[in-house]
Amino acid sequence: MDEIWNPYLTDQDVEHLASSGWAKTQPFGFGSNPALLIIDDYYSVLGLEREPLMESVKKWPMSCGLQGWEAIDRTVPLLEAARASDIPVIHAKGMDGFPSPWAAAGPSSRKPTDLLTEAEKARGGEIVAELAPIEGEAVIEKAAASAFHGTPLNFHLNYLGIDTVIACGETTSGCVRASVVDGATFRFRMGVVAECCFDRTEASHAMNLFDMHTKYADVVDVATTVAYFESIASQRSRTAA
Repeated sequence: MDEIWNPYLTDQDVEHLASSGWAKTQPFGFGSNPALLIIDDYYSVLGLEREPLMESVKKWPMSCGLQGWEAIDRTVPLLEAARASDIPVIHAKGMDGFPSPWAAAGPSSRKPTDLLTEAEKARGGEIVAELAPIEGEAVIEKAAASAFHGTPLNFHLNYLGIDTVIACGETTSGCVRASVVDGATFRFRMGVVAECCFDRTEASHAMNLFDMHTKYADVVDVATTVAYFESIASQRSRTAA
């Protein structure tokens, strides 16, 4: 996998990584019982239509534009692979009706604008149709950035005997990172699927992948993750036989 953070590293960063021992030479590794955690892939961060970022934010100030939709499209085969391999899928989203502490932060409101109808605004919290949960998939509602904070996620994972959490969604620098850090704190092996994460700022996306890969998780691509899911399914079939 191409390390998309490399262009953002200074010469001093590269030298420090090489000499200090912080350069990651081996993956942390995944376990034998993974789950897929899809974080905040709902319409308010994408828009109801596929539009470039600067067009989409006119209606949806929290939108990530077309880069977000590209990540959604890459998440579709990842989700299909998890379902085909009988890997538990968990969707995390903001709590409906709960006032987000960051929704009105900054100089202007981050809520949907008056260019939208009330019916369109009401759809903001919906998980996108491309990734809609199916029967048997848990949907965790959260009131903070992390999917673990104040939710039953940790208990649910422990109940299922999960040892590895593969995360994706938005934003890379916000809710994904917060969830990954908490997951690592709870001693889960963490993975982050780079192409299936997205952010409003390209530099934030790249450097937060770098930070997570260095400290908390293995950042991997879709193909590697699909192969991992398939290997788990194959192993289970051999064990059952």
